[in-house]
Amino acid sequence: MSDQPYHIPESSKLPFAMAVTLLVLIIGAANTVIDLGTDSNSYLILFLAFAMMWTTMFFWFRQVIHENQAGLNNPMLKDSYVYGMAWFIFSEVMFFFAFFFALAYIRNFAVPWLGGEGEKGITNMLWPGFEATWPLMMTPDQAIFEGPKEDMSLNTAYSHGGLAGVLGWLPLWNTIFLLTSSLTVHIAHLGLKNGNRTQFNVWLGMTLVLGYLFVIFQGLEYYEAYSHMGLTLNTGIYGTTFFMLTGFHGFHVCLGAIILTVMLLRSLNGHFTADDHFGFEAGSWYWHFVDVVWVCLVAFVYVM
Repeated sequence: MSDQPYHIPESSKLPFAMAVTLLVLIIGAANTVIDLGTDSNSYLILFLAFAMMWTTMFFWFRQVIHENQAGLNNPMLKDSYVYGMAWFIFSEVMFFFAFFFALAYIRNFAVPWLGGEGEKGITNMLWPGFEATWPLMMTPDQAIFEGPKEDMSLNTAYSHGGLAGVLGWLPLWNTIFLLTSSLTVHIAHLGLKNGNRTQFNVWLGMTLVLGYLFVIFQGLEYYEAYSHMGLTLNTGIYGTTFFMLTGFHGFHVCLGAIILTVMLLRSLNGHFTADDHFGFEAGSWYWHFVDVVWVCLVAFVYVM
């Protein structure tokens, strides 16, 4: 094996399985959103897609781990893993950039135009009386719709008292969780590089606790939005952008937490050394990425 410059993996059906899974995921997610508020069972397709994804990832991860433990991954192949993960994160950056750009376009151009401002303000003739305000909780055709009672900004959250006040601080708590988790995962990484497996396991475990707390608190936030604030996916462009941005980010947090959970289980089984731990390193890169995205979300969705 040492004479072979590059390990060529055996033929695998897993990439095809993942492609089919992503197709089912797109169909399930789209139909679930379209059929919200109805008696449709479209969400079952989405659940099926998630089951397919976790199953495919399990077998794919297991295969790559077995190859690494067998010593098949030489330096050239490991470099390809680094470049592959870097390009993957770059693609995710572009994914979220598209949503942030759409939010900026809507707030700074589309809404003012509809309100009669700017060079294309003539569009206000279609909906006379429409006021360009943010958060925009109705479309021009929904002028008779009352809209949500409150928005999900941090300023609104601070104005609550009692138990509602505690829940109203959910975005701030989630910010604390994720920023702290970036520190804990870094400390875990330092422990692994220094050969201190106990430090790695303890601090990575703390990272996972903070990550799963974020998911739980975001679930509470969504419950508050739907049940008490009247903010839903159908609540104008504000509701749509809010749930699309925070929802996709929450999904990425779940994915990152699952990846780091796999890394903790691997460590408990004796995997990783100070010089060979790119599986964890890639997961930590991804985790730092979702933290940065959250900071941008807080700034552009909750604060501004």
